[in-house]
Amino acid sequence: MNYLQLLSGDAQTFVSEVWGRRPHIHSVDPEQLQQIFGLDHADSLLTTSALRTPQVRLAKDGKVLDQSRYTRRATIADQPMTGLLDAAKVLALFDDGATIVFQGLQRYWEPLRQLVRGLEQELGHPCQANAYLTPPGSQGFALHRDTHDVFTFQTYGSKDWEIHDADGAHQIVMSPGTCMYLPTGTPHMARTGQQTASLHVTVGINRVVWADFLSDVVGRTIAADQRQTEPLPAALFTDPNALADALRSRLGDLADELASVDTRAAVDRLEASFSTGRQPVLAGALLDLLDVRQLNAETRLRRRTGSQCTRREHDAKLELLLGDRRLIMPAQVADAVGVAINAVQFTPADLPGLTADSALVLCRRLVREGLLEVVR
Repeated sequence: MNYLQLLSGDAQTFVSEVWGRRPHIHSVDPEQLQQIFGLDHADSLLTTSALRTPQVRLAKDGKVLDQSRYTRRATIADQPMTGLLDAAKVLALFDDGATIVFQGLQRYWEPLRQLVRGLEQELGHPCQANAYLTPPGSQGFALHRDTHDVFTFQTYGSKDWEIHDADGAHQIVMSPGTCMYLPTGTPHMARTGQQTASLHVTVGINRVVWADFLSDVVGRTIAADQRQTEPLPAALFTDPNALADALRSRLGDLADELASVDTRAAVDRLEASFSTGRQPVLAGALLDLLDVRQLNAETRLRRRTGSQCTRREHDAKLELLLGDRRLIMPAQVADAVGVAINAVQFTPADLPGLTADSALVLCRRLVREGLLEVVR
C-alpha cells in the first residue's frame, strides 16, 4: 500500500507543493483508517495487554500526569517489573477527563509498524506514531508547536482543532476518515465535543534537514585533515588580527577541500545510515524459521510485506540494505535476488543463474534475514 497516497490524497502533489510548506486536509474511507488503529484496538491494548510506561502516558488540562497515579509493580520469576499500567486506574482517570497517549505505537502495533515503515520508504525520513484517546469535553494539551512534521488522522469520534498559519487561526473539525498534515512548528491545539470521545493517530516525521547533512559532510572533511588537529597558538588573543587572518586562511583551505568532496559518496552514506537503522518488520518470522528447514525447490516464497531492500553492486559484491541491517553477498547472485524481491511469488527453482543447491541456500538465507517469507 502507498501510505503517503492514503494520507495525502496525491503523493506527487504533496511532495512537490505541500511538504514543509503549509497545512493540508484530506478525507478517505474511515474504515481504512479504523483498521490501522481503532477504538477496539485501543481498548484491547489497555485492558488485555501488559503495557508499561513510557508506552502510555496520561495528560489532562495541558499537564502530563505523574505515572504513579496509574501504574503498578509486579514480579515474574522473582524479577521485579515496574511501570505496568493499572488498567482500572487508567480507565478511571480517562473517565475523569484525562487523555490517554499511546507512544511509539509502531514498536508494538503491527498495522502502524507497516504504515510507519511504508512512509519512511516513500519519504526517506524517519517516522514514529502516537495515538491520542480523549474523553468527551476534554483537552489533553494546550496550544503548542511540534518540532517535527505530522500527519494526523481521526479513527473514532470527532475533535475540534485550532490551527494557526500565516493567514491566522482556523477551526477544523476532524471526523473519522479525516487526515491532516501540519509542517514543523505549526501552532495547534484540539478539544473533543461534549457528546463523544475522540481517537486520532499522529505520525511524526523527523525530517532530515540540510544543516544536519552539511554538518556531517563538513565534519568528515575536517576530521580527515590532520592539520585541523593542530592547537591554536599560545597567547591566543595577543594579536586578534593575526588570529583572524589564520582563521581566514584555514577556511579557504577547508573550502578547497569541500569543493572536491565526493557528493555521491556522501549521499550513499546518508542512504546507508537510513536504510540500516529502521525497526525490523518480522511478523510471521518464527513460523518461517521453522518452515525453512523443509524448504525445497518448489516451496512458494514472496517478499515480506513492509520489507525494505536497497541493492548496491561494487567490488564484485552485492550489498543489500535491509532496513535494520546490511547484508553482503557474492555479485553472481544479483539476478536471482532481483527476481526474489520483485516477483509476486516464486520458487527457488525459478531463480536464474544458480544451481538447485545454491538457490536453496540463497532462499534460506533471505528467509532467515526477514526479507522473504514462506507462502502458506
